[in-house]
Amino acid sequence: MRRLINANATEFWLILVIFALGLFLSLTTEQFFTLVNFTDLLNTSAVNLIFAMGLVVVLIAGAIDISFAVAASVVQYVAALALMALGGGNWVLGFFIAGACGVLLGAVNAALIHHFRIISIVVTIATFNVFFGLLMFFTRGVSIYNLPGWWSDRIILWEYETASGAWAEITLPVLVMVFAVIATWLLISHSSTGRQLYAYGDNPEAARRIGISPGAVQYIAFGWLGLMLGIAGLMQVNYAQEVVPNALFGRELDVLAAVVLGGARLGGGRGTVLGCVLGVLLIAITENGLNLLGVSPYAFKMVVGGIILAAITLSNLSLESLAGRRP
Repeated sequence: MRRLINANATEFWLILVIFALGLFLSLTTEQFFTLVNFTDLLNTSAVNLIFAMGLVVVLIAGAIDISFAVAASVVQYVAALALMALGGGNWVLGFFIAGACGVLLGAVNAALIHHFRIISIVVTIATFNVFFGLLMFFTRGVSIYNLPGWWSDRIILWEYETASGAWAEITLPVLVMVFAVIATWLLISHSSTGRQLYAYGDNPEAARRIGISPGAVQYIAFGWLGLMLGIAGLMQVNYAQEVVPNALFGRELDVLAAVVLGGARLGGGRGTVLGCVLGVLLIAITENGLNLLGVSPYAFKMVVGGIILAAITLSNLSLESLAGRRP
């Protein structure tokens, strides 16, 4: 009950802040409160929101992962090479390959955390560097442009020409994001697995005593994040129309800030899908607003850093207790 009250309070304040920020930007810029800008926000935020749907599950389970964005870049390259070797493939094969590769990389993190009893932040710092190092070593930083048409062609689900002649569009990544949100909501809010994730994240020792397997929790949480990062990587390529090795580098901090801003506790046991959606939306609106106001993009990084610092402080978790967490 307390978790529900805290979540609702967080979501309520996020809605108020988003409303106030939107009102301010509407009064200070001409472009913000337009249909074109709204659809652009949706399209550009879709990949981050898919990432967030995986990360919130890991945080609920009491772990943390900062390697997922780099892992998504690895998945992009593996999927591109595999699809070209198979003659081009199609969306079904693309989702299967990307999802399977993502789950495999997530399982690597889960195995290191569970079987070697290494804390999650240390493991994912290590795999972040390993994944990125291997990616840059084998690709030499070269992008892939010659992609199958079904993957690189923009799929516009809805479009509307405004009075100014600009086009407002909703693209495929937004639809995929909606399915990711629904699937994650069903997992954590309407399944026994979700209840076990919350229970383990809130009190690992008590969860063990009632028969919840720590290994199963780790593999499910990181496997779900792996699935989401695979799908997000696939959608990023569809949006950018190319595979770039460092295109997602640094995205992990933006997503982490959004998820903790949405109410997910770094110590585990708390987090909601709605909170994640609102957190990603607030981060996206902040970045969009700073761009429209002509503020330096470095200011956005300061905002993200401040959010993460505030989240750690307000969660009442010292760095010592966070680092001392055992799977």
